[in-house]
Amino acid sequence: MNVYVRALATALARAGVECDVITRAEHPDLAPVVDVEPGFRVVHLAVGAPRPLPKHELLGLTDDLTAAVLDHSQADDVEYGLLHANYWISGAVGHQLKHALDRPLVSTFHTLARVKAEAGIDDDPIERTKVEHDVIACSDLVLASTAEEREQLVALYGAIEDRIEIVAPGVDHERFSPGSRVASRRALGLSDAPLLLFVGRIQPLKGLSLAISCLAELADRRATLVVVGGPSGPDGRAELGRLHEHAAAVGVTDRVRFVAPQPHDRLSEYYRAADVCLVPSRTESFGLVALEAAACGTPVVAANVGGLRSLVDDGLTGFLVDGRVPADYAQPVNRLLADPELAAEMGARAEVRSRRYAWSIAAARLRRLYADLVERELVSCR
Repeated sequence: MNVYVRALATALARAGVECDVITRAEHPDLAPVVDVEPGFRVVHLAVGAPRPLPKHELLGLTDDLTAAVLDHSQADDVEYGLLHANYWISGAVGHQLKHALDRPLVSTFHTLARVKAEAGIDDDPIERTKVEHDVIACSDLVLASTAEEREQLVALYGAIEDRIEIVAPGVDHERFSPGSRVASRRALGLSDAPLLLFVGRIQPLKGLSLAISCLAELADRRATLVVVGGPSGPDGRAELGRLHEHAAAVGVTDRVRFVAPQPHDRLSEYYRAADVCLVPSRTESFGLVALEAAACGTPVVAANVGGLRSLVDDGLTGFLVDGRVPADYAQPVNRLLADPELAAEMGARAEVRSRRYAWSIAAARLRRLYADLVERELVSCR
């Protein structure tokens, strides 16, 4: 989500839509306002103790965050024409600000509690579903990344279809592009053994345990799995411990390398270094990792769920796998590792397909949608 907000704000500013990205200050030394580039600022609100907080504690700061935004807009003499909330907690703040400022509200959720629950993940505070429902009901526009996400919003939350627009995220093709696998591995200090890559937060939703099990099933016992990411959510650290235990149980401890979260620019080296990128998520509203890997020319083996279905052409740019059986993931990975020519062809097709997605395209769509919203009567939930 951070990548999404950062990249979209840049693209909007370059398209002529000035943006303030407003967030809570997590460190005392952060400047109140940071000018990122012309037309794009980050505003750090001093709300609560200046330290990172678990997401479930942020909901209790909704009123304070709303008040801080209003104070900032008055002190800085800025008049916001439109509000765009990302994620459900920001949606709760955006909902209050809509009524306080009488401005249109656009909402992007990235994940939805009811979709996660259907996938067997129920780790959210009890308030989340109600907050999401209320925000959706009062949003003047809800953005979905795919047609499937739009259907979920309608079926699970009663969203009005006419208020939902599909605007797919993009990828920075200057940063994420094909390159030398040998050079990337040398830069990262990786061997020439077959390499699988997992990029993402370490939490049950992302399915890393399945990637480890897949590694254990592979025919080539030299194959390694590089995991780029850190624990996330209230159960993140416990999940990391379980994953280490699982790797030991299936006999691949020495073939799994955990790498701390990397700067976004650095990820392209990992994608280029990999033979295959694994995305075994239980659910994905879109799947930026799969798109970034494709842009780097790396074939993807992914779960046949959510937005991944729109990014991976099964059998052409990668493989989609039904179910959660490790051997079913190992089969296409074995095929790609055994046939470098096939892998190269799939990677090349994936890179071409990835060109359909660009942040400039998303920003151009949103600029038109924003302009329409400010001319319309606001949706009311009261």
